[in-house]
Amino acid sequence: MKKILRLVAIFAILPITLSFYTQGSPKDSLQEDEVLVYDETSLILEPMSSMALPTLRDSIVNFGRKLLGSPYAAAGCSAAGFDCSGFVFYVFKHFSIEVPRSSSLYKNFGTEVPIGDVQIGDVLVFKSPTRNAIGHVGIVTKPNGMETEFVHATSGKAYQVAVSSLKLDGYKNRFIKAVDVLD
Repeated sequence: MKKILRLVAIFAILPITLSFYTQGSPKDSLQEDEVLVYDETSLILEPMSSMALPTLRDSIVNFGRKLLGSPYAAAGCSAAGFDCSGFVFYVFKHFSIEVPRSSSLYKNFGTEVPIGDVQIGDVLVFKSPTRNAIGHVGIVTKPNGMETEFVHATSGKAYQVAVSSLKLDGYKNRFIKAVDVLD
């Protein structure tokens, strides 16, 4: 309730504040490439070019997250059902980026990146849970060294597209490498 009242008060004084800071109508004094940024305590005029637009990496992760909850399906490569490499393939294909359809092909694909240097949109490569070979991949959503989070299609308990963390033993013990497939 306090937050709502605070917002009402803020928006009640905002036109007065805008007028004070811009010496007239905000519309009249803003340059074509400027925007007003309000941070609860002040009003700042900033060039639009300084505002961060989503990067390709952001867009890849956001698109992958939209598929959370999609079911796992062996050999699946559509929103009706994914396996791990089908999910990664589908997400990158949406942005016209070619990546392998099979997790085993990540052995020699992309540029290996130290886990401490991963970025969102990089691909994590894991051993299969049943054999000593590459058998699982996922897309980095939150880089944080060996606690990095990633979105993937899991055939584990969740049996769907989910976000997991490298800090979990089941992934930490099977982690092979991270690869950058964009640069």
